[in-house]
Amino acid sequence: MATAEKLREGEPHLHWRKLPSATLFLAVLSTGIGGTFQYGYNISVINAPTMYVQKFINETWEIRYGSDVDRNLLRLLWSIIVSAFTLGGFLGAWLGGPLAIKLGRSSNLPRKKSLYLSEKFWELLELGHHVAIKTGIAGGVTLCVQPMYLGEIAPKALRGTVTMGTSVFITAGILIGQVMGQRELLGREEYWPSLLSTSCIPAMLQLLLLPWFPESPRYLFIDRKEEMKALQALRKFHDDDTYLSELEGLEKECAETQLQQSKPLCELLTERSARWQLITVIIINMAQQFSGINAIYFYATYIFKQAGIAEEYIPYVTMGTGACECFSALCCGLLIERVGRRVLILSGYLLMALWCSVMTITLTYQASYSWVPYMTMSCLFAFILSFGLGPGGVTNSVTGELFTQSLRPAAYMVSSSMNWISFFFVSLMFPLIVEGLQQFCFLIFLAECLLVTVFLYIILPETKNKSFLEIEKEFRARNFKYELTESVNRDLQITRC
Repeated sequence: MATAEKLREGEPHLHWRKLPSATLFLAVLSTGIGGTFQYGYNISVINAPTMYVQKFINETWEIRYGSDVDRNLLRLLWSIIVSAFTLGGFLGAWLGGPLAIKLGRSSNLPRKKSLYLSEKFWELLELGHHVAIKTGIAGGVTLCVQPMYLGEIAPKALRGTVTMGTSVFITAGILIGQVMGQRELLGREEYWPSLLSTSCIPAMLQLLLLPWFPESPRYLFIDRKEEMKALQALRKFHDDDTYLSELEGLEKECAETQLQQSKPLCELLTERSARWQLITVIIINMAQQFSGINAIYFYATYIFKQAGIAEEYIPYVTMGTGACECFSALCCGLLIERVGRRVLILSGYLLMALWCSVMTITLTYQASYSWVPYMTMSCLFAFILSFGLGPGGVTNSVTGELFTQSLRPAAYMVSSSMNWISFFFVSLMFPLIVEGLQQFCFLIFLAECLLVTVFLYIILPETKNKSFLEIEKEFRARNFKYELTESVNRDLQITRC
């Protein structure tokens, strides 16, 4: 630690204010606005023009062939376009890890091309799935690289808050997409091409802002061995004496992993020292999608109608769900360093299990009493708040904290892939589950939330204010439990002899 000790000489001791530096704060904004904001925005904004686009396909088909397009064919065409985004996201997740190793973190935060369809030919909508794949690829790379970059530029005691920027911008993108899709803005039929093309705006902002910020100090110091550039990056991101303690942590981790290069996915899968971390990351990312949040949004319109809200006002009330999730993500960012990751994610899943059970009851007796629909609506918002405060916010932070530098890119490949696969599976199977079980589908989500809570209670340690090496050491006893048991038995036999 000679470098850090040398820098400490002659430096006045400054008290850490536990506030991000201006550069760090702006880096979070610039990565988020063109990164996960676009992911959330594209998911949200595609809902508003669905009927208009399908009508456009049908009208063009009628002009071309003199008859209406078959209903099943129309549904298939639209499903192909929409599902292509998920396919692109999965491919992007597999690209994100290798690109982060070879080219760095900040240089791989993608600048998405806009989804702009302007010509009056329905065949372009078939080609739209190619554009959706490209957009999905960019989204997959973003979900892989952005939280990795934010976690590596943040000081240890602010790491959770900074990486929460990923979730905050996803929810902000969903909310802004809902707002832009309102009839008063770009939600009218004649404006749908312009609505879809608005995703180019945050992409251009990121193109202008992101080059002003340095590469990840951890990547420069440990992977590239460029100590001077790493020190300069640390000084930019930390405007007080935190950069000295961060440098000490970098030197310590570099000393313990000096012979290790960033490992590919195949080595992560066979790495004994990361076995339980990998299992944990796979489970929490799958659980996030299977938690029931998609069921909540599916039932939202029905619940609002049953509560007596006029149909023309439902889109405005639906914006409340987006605002609720965005608010909960912000609150999670404020609480994560005070309460801790473990408490938030466990309490989040427990509360979600509670609301699943209550909503099963209230939806069953929805028409029996006049006050039941309002109780169901309250549970809906409570579920969204619990999701945002718990798994929705904490999952990305925990994913990056469970691995050291050499394994982190491959770990994000796995986590993002599991997220996209689960997202695709839920999109494919969820309508069938709801159609078959109706409101009792929430019992499945109830069981899932309880099982994940038990697993995390047993396996997941608290990672708040701990270095990556300290977290790895906490898992070491579990990963090498058999070897440690054998060693203890041998020592006992030697002692008896």
